Amino acid sequence: MSQSPAERTLAQLLAELPEEESFILTLHYIKGRTSAEIAAALGVPDRAVESVIARGKSRILEAITKN
Repeated sequence: MSQSPAERTLAQLLAELPEEESFILTLHYIKGRTSAEIAAALGVPDRAVESVIARGKSRILEAITKN
């Protein structure tokens, strides 16, 4: 039987995201890195990282709340 979106683990949901979003969300939410730390490590603007975090978080919430 397949799992409903609400029954999937965070790891499963992260794996379904585009690679960039999955990587940045993992650094932010699981490794506890700030957006500024991630931006500095990747050499990108802080605002770009914040945007990816917001977009990824939105996709995960959408997946969880889908019926």
